[in-house]
Amino acid sequence: QVQLVESGGGWVQAGGSLRLSCAASGRTLSGNAMGWFRQAPGKEGELVAAINWSGGNTDHADSVKGRFTISRDNAKNTVYLQMNNLKPEDTDVYYCAAYLGNSWGQVGSWGQGTQVTVSS
Repeated sequence: QVQLVESGGGWVQAGGSLRLSCAASGRTLSGNAMGWFRQAPGKEGELVAAINWSGGNTDHADSVKGRFTISRDNAKNTVYLQMNNLKPEDTDVYYCAAYLGNSWGQVGSWGQGTQVTVSS
């Protein structure tokens, strides 16, 4: 079982930037696609971005395309989400997830979440 710990969340004004990190421990992320999700209380969760093992294939939600970028450093067992030009509607709890395989199918492990708050 892999443990995922997110960091980098916080408060920022609209138009600002944050970089989320997701560090894995327990085992390597060898062969696992990774994803970032977000969910606010009472709302359905949304896949924000996903990346395959090599980093050569990524997918971003339409709502964040051109503003957010997912990346990974396999040597550091870490996945990142660079968030630029943040908007108040990006306010959510962001969760890191490790998929069971090398595509965005079933999630095997979740992080505890990190709060992102964007003020107008």
